[in-house]
Amino acid sequence: MPTFQTVRGMRDLLDQEAQALTGIISKARETALLYGYREVITPVVESFELLNAKAGEEIRKRMFIFKDLGDRNVALRPEFTASIARITTTALKNEPKPLRLFSAGSVYRYDEPQRGRFREFWQSNFELIGSNRPEADAEILLLTDSFLKSLGLRGFAFKLGHMGVLRGILGEEDMDEKTQNAIFQRMDKKEYQEAFKLAPTERCRRVLEGLLQLRSDDCFETVEKIKCYVAGNERARVAVENLDDILKLVVANGCPVKVVEPGFARGLEYYTGMIFEVYTPELDIALGGGGRYDKLIELFGGEPTPAVGCAHGIDRVALALQAQENKVGDEREKRVLVFAVNDALKVEALKIAQSLRQSGVIVEFEVMGRRMAKALEDADKRRVDYAVIVGERELKEDAVMLRNLAKREQNVVPVKELAEKINS
Repeated sequence: MPTFQTVRGMRDLLDQEAQALTGIISKARETALLYGYREVITPVVESFELLNAKAGEEIRKRMFIFKDLGDRNVALRPEFTASIARITTTALKNEPKPLRLFSAGSVYRYDEPQRGRFREFWQSNFELIGSNRPEADAEILLLTDSFLKSLGLRGFAFKLGHMGVLRGILGEEDMDEKTQNAIFQRMDKKEYQEAFKLAPTERCRRVLEGLLQLRSDDCFETVEKIKCYVAGNERARVAVENLDDILKLVVANGCPVKVVEPGFARGLEYYTGMIFEVYTPELDIALGGGGRYDKLIELFGGEPTPAVGCAHGIDRVALALQAQENKVGDEREKRVLVFAVNDALKVEALKIAQSLRQSGVIVEFEVMGRRMAKALEDADKRRVDYAVIVGERELKEDAVMLRNLAKREQNVVPVKELAEKINS
């Protein structure tokens, strides 16, 4: 018989890995609740036309695309925003604004598998739809900050940019959107020389090169440099003023913005305003990112609607926490094995197990037909904390034997006091 392995780039998540992932998602869900975001669940499979509309060339080349049995082109979602834009123009079309929407789940891209990069990976996703004000951009940054802090992650920092600055500069050259997007994709991958080759004029190339030199250790100082650099370009000026407003809001509220990078771009084509990524010293890849996309809802048939959002890479956050020896999801609750010493006591033993479960105790019932010594040995190996041994003599007194497997101690405990004894 063949031994089957997972498809390359896909993984089985077991035990602590699974607990870490679900623990991080739980924290994301708590953050969503604190900020007033309601959860929506969208399909893993969407129409190719939807996902292809504004994904960007890099994402487009890495989508899992196939035909369904109806000969329709469909794809596994490579991210959440297109799906959220779809339901905003359909099911949520008449909902009052702003919409605050949260999603979590798996997404798929045909990348080369490596540390922190898989073909199936998990994201938490937040979208704030209906506001064009800097307060909305600030909220997305601050909830990301809150989420990562709630996990106990240390030393992370934000990198910010603004697509309006770049589009303002390139717009002066009457450059078509396709060429602009090609430049952004190369800048996103830090292939700056390849990006500059696409500049239509020597002047445009020099302006882009000069923009990259404006970084400093002080984010507000960088903003002032950009303001001076783009003086005379109205679109770029408005963009950098908007970035300044956002920065003032988030920095005053403790958000660790380390870098404002004027040449910063992201691979998705739909961004129109502020963009960001968040990093930690332990990884050289972003833990998450996002930005403003004011034209996407309209592209999918809705009314012109401003929006801003972000996604957090759950797998990468888990790696960063692991590097810091922070074990989210590893908090163990007490586990109990309930064992009947003979078959005649199984009904009563199962009643006791069910009663403990109703009291919130995690219970495993012995179902393998093993002798007591073997069952207790197995429970000890699997880090079960207590064994409840249901025997005839104790049961006549409405009691059981409670054994602490770690301490090798046992006592007779009345059944009615059992849950309290275990929990204490």
